[in-house]
Amino acid sequence: MRTSRLQLLAAAGVAVASLALTACQDGTGTRDEGASASQPVASAPSGASSQTPEESPSGSGGNGSTANGSGGSGGDASGSGDSGSKGSSAGTSGGSEDAPATFNPCNGANTSVTAAPVSRPLNHMLITVKNTGAQNCDLTYYPVLRFDEMQWVPQPIEDSKPQAVVTLGPGESAYAGVVLSAADGSGSGGATGKKLTVGFQARTPNSDGGPAAIPSLPAKGVYYDSSLTVTYWQSSMDDALAY
Repeated sequence: MRTSRLQLLAAAGVAVASLALTACQDGTGTRDEGASASQPVASAPSGASSQTPEESPSGSGGNGSTANGSGGSGGDASGSGDSGSKGSSAGTSGGSEDAPATFNPCNGANTSVTAAPVSRPLNHMLITVKNTGAQNCDLTYYPVLRFDEMQWVPQPIEDSKPQAVVTLGPGESAYAGVVLSAADGSGSGGATGKKLTVGFQARTPNSDGGPAAIPSLPAKGVYYDSSLTVTYWQSSMDDALAY
């Protein structure tokens, strides 16, 4: 009888030890074998799993643009988001690369042209071009002049180059000054021109801008020599005669 009681006590002790061991392994005093395998891994705090373009570390990939390809602030880092819209504005060369996107050359077909010697400055002539069309037209570079059958082209006065292409609205005028001869008589090859042809340029230097004009000259003609030069097209008569 005593032996059976001792056996029962020993078995109870083994059971208690087994329960204590299980509690230590679970850390909570119990162990749920099924639930622990199906619990999801704790997620990171909201916003930590991905960074917005503004939070992206420098050089970590991407260019800080949104999904539609535009920067979050509407432009690029240099502040040139509107540069495309400004590519057509007139620049400083007065030539084709700065001509308006809707370039329409002024020429003998859409303007009236006059050429008249002036009393001041001496030995100068003024060419006036008036837009007689219904649309704006553009004057690039300088007029290409030819008296009678002359075989050379008068060169422009580079200091007269304007800051932008001259654009004429309907009824508006532009000007070019012509230095006919040297005031000190140093020019050579003097001649009297009876006929003047005024040519126009297009987007590129020396390109054909359309029909030329043939303005009337005084009956006695116009004297010129090797000093013959011309200004770039100007918006002001005073600017045209300032050289």
